[in-house]
Parts: sequence; C-alpha cells; structure tokens
Amino acid sequence: MEKLTRVSTISGRTMFCHLDAPANAISVCRDATQVVVAGRNIFKIYGLEEDGFVERLNLRVGRKPSLNFSCADVMWHQMEENLLATAATNGAVVTWNLARPCRNKQEQLFTEHKRTVNKVCFHPTEVNMLLSGSQDGFMKCFDLRKKESVSTFSGQSESVRDVQFSIKDYFTFAASFENGNVQLWDIRRPDRYERMFTAHTGPVFCCDWHPEDRGWLATGGRDKMVKVWDMSTSRVKEIYCVQTIASVARVKWRPERRYHLATCSMMVDHNIYVWDVRRPFIPFATFEEHKDVTTGIVWRHQHDPYFLLSGSKDSTLYQHMFKDASRPVDRANPEGLCFGLFGDLAFAAKESLMSAPPSVGDVGRKTYPGGDRRYPIFFFKKPDVTEQFEQVSSALSVFESEAGSSVGMDWFINTAQSYLLSGKPFGELCEHNAQVAKRLNRPQESTTWTMLRIMFSEPANPSLSSNHNLNKSGNLPLVNRKLKEWIKDVFLCAENEETEGSEGQAEYLFGDAELDDDDLYSMEHDNQAEEPEYLLPQEAFPLRHEIIDHPSAPEPVQERPESPHVSGSETESTCLTSTESFSLISVSQLLFSPHLPPKFFCPIVKEMLCYYAEQGDVQMAVSVLIVLGDRIRKEIDELTQEHWYMSYIDLLQRFELWNVSNEVIKLSTCGAIMCLNQTSTTLHINCSNCKRPMSNKGWICDRCHQCASVCAVCHHVVKGLFVWCQGCSHGGHLEHVMEWLKHSKHCPAGCGHLCEYT
Repeated sequence: MEKLTRVSTISGRTMFCHLDAPANAISVCRDATQVVVAGRNIFKIYGLEEDGFVERLNLRVGRKPSLNFSCADVMWHQMEENLLATAATNGAVVTWNLARPCRNKQEQLFTEHKRTVNKVCFHPTEVNMLLSGSQDGFMKCFDLRKKESVSTFSGQSESVRDVQFSIKDYFTFAASFENGNVQLWDIRRPDRYERMFTAHTGPVFCCDWHPEDRGWLATGGRDKMVKVWDMSTSRVKEIYCVQTIASVARVKWRPERRYHLATCSMMVDHNIYVWDVRRPFIPFATFEEHKDVTTGIVWRHQHDPYFLLSGSKDSTLYQHMFKDASRPVDRANPEGLCFGLFGDLAFAAKESLMSAPPSVGDVGRKTYPGGDRRYPIFFFKKPDVTEQFEQVSSALSVFESEAGSSVGMDWFINTAQSYLLSGKPFGELCEHNAQVAKRLNRPQESTTWTMLRIMFSEPANPSLSSNHNLNKSGNLPLVNRKLKEWIKDVFLCAENEETEGSEGQAEYLFGDAELDDDDLYSMEHDNQAEEPEYLLPQEAFPLRHEIIDHPSAPEPVQERPESPHVSGSETESTCLTSTESFSLISVSQLLFSPHLPPKFFCPIVKEMLCYYAEQGDVQMAVSVLIVLGDRIRKEIDELTQEHWYMSYIDLLQRFELWNVSNEVIKLSTCGAIMCLNQTSTTLHINCSNCKRPMSNKGWICDRCHQCASVCAVCHHVVKGLFVWCQGCSHGGHLEHVMEWLKHSKHCPAGCGHLCEYT
C-alpha cells in the first residue's frame, strides 16, 4: 500500500519531502520516475509525481535490521530497472531485486571488503558487472551471476573514495584515493593500473566522467577545488580548475551542457552550485534550499538538464527546478579595487564607465593590457538568457607607484623580519620591538610598545619604575608633542603674570636665546641635603639669585588648575638644588596606586588592538597579541583573533616570508590557525629496491619485502635523519653520505648514478 509523505511545494516544479532520517546517498532509476534514498537509518524508494514525492517502498524490513541496511552509497542500475546495489558501513556490498515477491528484496551479499565500502558503481552497458571501492584500499569487480568477486584491484595506496566506469571506454574505470592520486584501470588487467597522476593536494573525494567528451574526467577534493582533466592525450592535462569555498564531496556533469557541472560540499557549505568551468570564479547557479550538508546529488534524467535531485543531512529530499535557482552573477559587484605588493593600484570596472574622456587626475593611468580593446568573456550561441552568463566586458587600469613613495611595503617586510615575538622576557621583547619601530620611523608603534612594557611589566623591576620616579639622567622621556607645547605656554603665562602683576623686580627671567626642548626636562638644585615637602613644576629658566628661606606647602590654586603659577609671595617658593633633577609633573598624592594590576589596562589595550586592525595594520595587532599572550587573549573573542591571524599570515605568505609565517602559526593559540602548517605535508616515497611507492608506514616494502631505509654505506637501517638521491632513490645516514661524496660522485649503492649532495 502506497503511503503519502509530508510534501510541500516551493514554487513551480521545485518540491521537497521530509525523510525519516538523514540521507547519505540518492540514485534515480532509468526512466526518472523513482528515486532511492539510502542512509544509516533509511532505505526507501519514492515516486516522482506532479504533486510531490510519494513513498513507494521501504526496504528496511525486520524488527532489528542488520548493518547491511546501513548504507554509505546506493546505485540504481541504468539498464535493469529492478536492480539496486548498496555499499554498507560494515564492509558489505549488497544487491537488491525489487521484482522479488517477498518483503525482503535482498538478493546477493558480498562480504569480501574488510572496512567500510565508500562507493559502488554498475557498468553502464554490462548488466551483471558491479564495481566497489573500500576504505581498505581495494577495489573489487563482481559478476552478479557468481557468489564472489571475479577480480581485485589494489591501488597500493590509501583508501578508495570513489570509482566510476567510463561511459565511452568499455574496459576503463577511474578510482580516486585519499592520498590525492587518481588511477585509471583496465578491468582485464587487475595486476597494475594503466595510468596514475596526482590530482589534488589532499584526499580526492569524487570523480565523474563527462557524458559526451570521451576523455574528460572531473575530480573534487578536500583542497576545495574541482579540476577537469583531459585523459585522451598521452600525458594527463588539467584543462579547467574551479575554486570553491569548501571541500568538494560530490561532482556531477550537467546533461546536454558541455561545460556545466554541479557540486556540493561535505562540510560548512550547505548549498549546491552549478559551475561553468570556463568561468570558474563565480557559480553559474546556486540552490540554497538545504539547511544542512548536502550528501547526494543526481540529475533526474541523463538527457534533462533542468531538474536536479538532492538529499541532505537535514532529512529532506529536494527536486530543484533550474529556473528557480539563484544567479550569483546578478548580485556580483561590477567594480574591483586591489593594492599590489609594491604599492601599485589596480581598478577594474565596466567599460561603459571607463570609456569617459580622461580627466586631469587620470594622467598617470595606463590601461592594461593596452588601449581600449574589449575582451568579451563569453558568447553563447543559444538565445536562452537563462542558460548563459550576463555578457560583461570590463576595463582594467593600473596605477603604478613611484619609486620611494610612501605606499611601499618595505617597512612591513623589515618589521616582520626584525620583530621578536618569543624567546626573551616580556620587558625585553617590548623594548626590542620599540627600538625596531623607532628605527623604521614608526613613532606611534614605538610608543605603543613602550607603554605596553610599562603597563604589564612586573613592579619589582627597577628599570620599569612608576610615573613619579626619574631615570638616571634625570630627564623624563618625551611622551607627547602637545605636552611640550602646553608647558611652553604655561611658563610664558607665568612670566607675564610675574612681571606685570607685581611691583617688585621679577625673580625669574628668560634668557636672550630661544629655549630648547631639552631644557624643559632638567633644572639644577642648590641644596642636596634637604628634601622639599612640596614640589612645584620645574621652571624653564635659571634662578637669578638663591632663595634662602624654606617654604611651607601652599594651598592649592583653585581658579586656574591648569596653570602652574605660584600662589603667595615669592618667599614661599621652593629652593631648587643644582645636582638633582625632578620630573616635569609632581603631585603631593597619587591618583592611583603605583602598582596597578595588569587587568586594569586590558580594556584600553583591547581598544588599541581593534584600532590597529581597523586601520589595516594587522601586523601590529597580531604581534602585540602574541607578545602579551594570556594577559590580553581572553579579552578578545576567538573569531576576531582568527581573522587577524589569517589576514597577517596571508600578507606574510604573499611577501614570501615563510619563516615568519610559520613562527606566527606556531605561536598562535587558535585551533584553526595551529593546524595550518600541519596540512598538505605528507611525503610519499618509493622503495629504493623496486622503485614502487611505499604504501605502509613501516620499514618493509609490500612488494619486494625488503627494508627500504637501509644506508647504502654502512648497510644498517636508518632510524633517524635519512638523506637520499632523488635520481636513484638510494641514500643513508647524513654523515655517511656526506663523507662518501667527498671522495666519490658515484652512488654508494653501486647503481652507477652520479649523485649530488646540495
């Protein structure tokens, strides 16, 4: 009895239904009237009706279904409408016959794989031929008329993620592996692959043969790329490459459209994208209905490019109509602006905007690649506007920076190479970085490092005293230019009040010469024995005569708190000695404790880091963040830190500052940053005896069963640092090989190769 599930219609023929559990894979029958949905806890067949999806059959039967029903992949035979095959998570390959009269439709069970089967694939023209690829690294070909596999293919590599029979070549199939390789096999020769090449930097999760072009193979991997390879030539050639925003889990060529293919991601991104491989930087169309990761995509019919079926972990099954897809190009910004590494500025815009007569400010502009020539992107022959990109022609202008201009990035390179981020005490790091910034004529950054040293250093450090103490020379460091100007104005006002407001002779006079800035920071005192009880602001001119009387502390001035003039008679002035200097500003009581806790300064330091980041100086923000460490890290959310780190690392790598970039990655505490230098670092080696790839992690080669890492000089196993010749694969201990090559250029293994040590 047919059971109608909950069905909702979005618009037109786009429709969906809710599933009982998340789907792992889907497949459609030959006449496009039914679709099978398989997953860990679901295995059902739905009919495709005008009004929606209708449940036809539930293949999970029994009170306690076995793991054979837990499906990682499913395939509907395109020649036999009643035949299905599933790949189980327990390593079983199961075939199902829908024509069986009983409830249990299971027909054959193959349990030759030792680990999870990732993919099953029927031969496009041979009814009884089934191919499987497993996590155990083996591929098996089954004849459904027999009870066991007829041939086993070992790729001598890591686990198999996808297998696909060629549509045009009867005996050929392609297999993708987790080590980034793709292999082509002939089913008549199970002993060795016909061709192998490295397709991606990381696992290759999927592959798909082009339905029309015989030699085109599309692959997708964890490196977020979709690549199209031409296999018809003697050497494999990459002809197209599409950069996506997440790992590619599925790729399917679009029927009747030579350059279109659909992709979905295995994490992060929930959308389905249709790409035109000739325009790889923006999707041709996007389906945004799913709320969780899309696990399976299939075009409804091999000759119908307008309907796409998809299953997802959000427990929904969708039929997408192509006219309802969103077009990202319609929302794309038609202008672009970017700075080059050396200060050049590139600006791109529509030619309709750039074709105006040049103004006075456009004299230095040069058109690139030259003149006002137009370069249309595509011209499709078909008039259907829904099947072509908007035809846009843009002009690119480059504004070159002059030599020695302020927009150069030498300061960035020198700062990155000179900064110290670890290895010394906090105070020394700040002092060193302040000197580096000062040497590179960056006074604001230098002052910032100095203030950080003062605020976060230990109070017990005598070199980092509080604000009312003096340094050895008696001079207060220059903090702000405005402070110096304010002091000059104050002293000038004080002199005018002394000379104009009193009838007696003034006690203080300016000399004929103009005052220097350094004169404001030190004055001499005449008496070393007595310590004054109250300190006036230091005067910027010498005493005319010595004052004998010792004053008492005057009352604070109320009417002009910003003015440092003396209240009372001249005899109340403090006597200044000639051997001791005092700070510019002294108060009888401190407003705060001389030893403030570091947390007191965290809010203003956080605001300062955000300011540098917003100004584009992520170098300063990240450097301070690393040097301060736990003192400030908890005040800034991890996403913001990750954004700063990624921006700085990207700049470092653009300038090829690899060592600095690696140091920043190692010193970071963000999980997403720390793993950057741990990806794509796998080294694949060959056996020095049989020259075959080493597939295991031990010392013994699987093929020749000999120890692969034997020193060619001493003939002992190398368990430490191993150096080898890339020409002949022979090597050994580093010291032994270096000593051998001092006397001979021939390989120590006796193969006759002229080895070279660099």
